[in-house]
This record gives sequence, C-alpha cells and structure tokens, in this order.
Amino acid sequence: MYGYNKQLKGLARANRNAGNLAEVLLWHELQRCKLGVRFTRQKPIGNYIADFYCREKKLVIEIDGWSHDNKYEYDKTRDEYMKSLGIHVLRISDKDTRKDMANVLIWIKHNIDTI
Repeated sequence: MYGYNKQLKGLARANRNAGNLAEVLLWHELQRCKLGVRFTRQKPIGNYIADFYCREKKLVIEIDGWSHDNKYEYDKTRDEYMKSLGIHVLRISDKDTRKDMANVLIWIKHNIDTI
C-alpha cells in the first residue's frame, strides 16, 4: 500500500461521483474484474490521484482529455513519481476511450499480460 496525501481523499470521492464520460465508459469495462484483475477508481497515491489503479499489477491507467493539454511537465513528473514506486502508467486518450473502446481494452489487456 502506498502512502497518500489525506487531503486528496475528498477530492478523489468527488471525482468518482463527477466522472467524465470516458472515465465512466472505461470504468464500466474495468469493474468486476472483466480483464482478469481488479481495478479501483480515483485512487490517491502520494500527492496524485490515479484515474484507475490495479494493485495486483501495479498499474495506473490515466485518461488524457483536454484537461491534460499544456500539462506535459506535470504529467511527466507524475509518471516519474509513479515509476519510482514501481508502478506502470498507461495513458489513453479521452477520444480513443469514447470512440474505440474495443482496441483500448485490447491494449490494456496486452499490458496487463506483459507486466
């Protein structure tokens, strides 16, 4: 288990309740172990909140939509932090999640199988 900033707990809960369309669609596919592993949604890790986290595989999945525009350095720092904890990070575009879920799931499953 990773430590986290306790102040993020309320924000993570709010994010779960608000959820954007791409996150809701992907969560529908990830919940109930449909890909063979369990994911949690909006998981605080350190000073960050991961969109989806699989503890068994140490895997974070991030949905990158318009809110990630112009945040390259922030995302890079965040990914490096996750990597320092031994966590793999998959970034998926919001558009791909909404328009091509079948291939997104194939790609996620491939990564799950190779970790």
